[in-house]
Amino acid sequence: MDFGVVLQTNPPAARTIQLSQLAEAHGFSHVWTFDSHLLWEEPYVVHSAILAATRRVTVGPFVTNPATRDWTVTASTFATLNEMYGNRTICGIGRGDSAVRVTNGRPTTLKALRESIHVIRELGNSRAVEYNGATLQFPWSRGSKLDVWVAAYGPLALKLTGEVGDGFILQLADLDIAEWMIKTVRKAAENVGRDPDEIAFCVAAPMYIGEDTPESRAHMIEQCRWFGGMVGNHVADIVAKYGEGSDVPAALTDYIAGRTGYDYNSHGKSDNDHVDFVPDEIVERFCVLGTAEEHIAKLEKLRALGVTQFAGYLQHDNKEETMRVYGETVIPALSEHVTAKR
Repeated sequence: MDFGVVLQTNPPAARTIQLSQLAEAHGFSHVWTFDSHLLWEEPYVVHSAILAATRRVTVGPFVTNPATRDWTVTASTFATLNEMYGNRTICGIGRGDSAVRVTNGRPTTLKALRESIHVIRELGNSRAVEYNGATLQFPWSRGSKLDVWVAAYGPLALKLTGEVGDGFILQLADLDIAEWMIKTVRKAAENVGRDPDEIAFCVAAPMYIGEDTPESRAHMIEQCRWFGGMVGNHVADIVAKYGEGSDVPAALTDYIAGRTGYDYNSHGKSDNDHVDFVPDEIVERFCVLGTAEEHIAKLEKLRALGVTQFAGYLQHDNKEETMRVYGETVIPALSEHVTAKR
């Protein structure tokens, strides 16, 4: 299993770069950042600085969308970073949430998402593509490599992911939901003749290392309750589209019954003050909290479901310590063990 960190590009950018360097030092393979140009600093500018300050980590948005940038511009950014830093980028993409809703826009259609994935991937891999009635290719791009991972929740988005995605991003760590969604993506891949084993499966959720005490548990839950609110935005869309009683697991839909609204000014922040509707149980199910041993136990179960990467959100007050314990204990426990002599 690979491990990533998910950061916000809050100013100062030097802090994001510092955390990225620390993530690399502790053995994380990926550094992801939010992409919401009004709420945070422009991610691709920060990505360039992260790549310059590190040697191994792969860097990308978590997640971008087809609406706020021309698809050829997005592809050009990745191809340029790959030329500069040696194929160390990755594209996480979805229909759009905060980046479009803050401007009173709406998530794109699945048709637009599918087409954008094709255009971005072909150009990002130094290949020609048909776009707006023309055949386009970057004449300066040679040997660029770019995978496109798709963030999805609803049945049709999961189907699209299995059909065209290089990877699947699930932004919650609930075991039952992960099992259903991974099976749905794998089945969709098989139905179009793809090998589902070639798809990466990334589960992303807040990770918080704490002590085995009631006080520590309560603090961890409060620091990560925001995540249930963020996920609730997507769930609300699913319920509105499919209604209750659809194939979507009840564990994913039931908790939003008390949801009254959402303020994107507090999006992704641990001090979000309007997520009281998210119960403690959902925080526990959706996140990875507790001692190192508790993290290892849950991650082992996710790995058994087919998860190939865990990407931990670090929007809380224990960033450095959580990464340290992951580097010293959690990541080694879930890595392949090789002996010097057999």
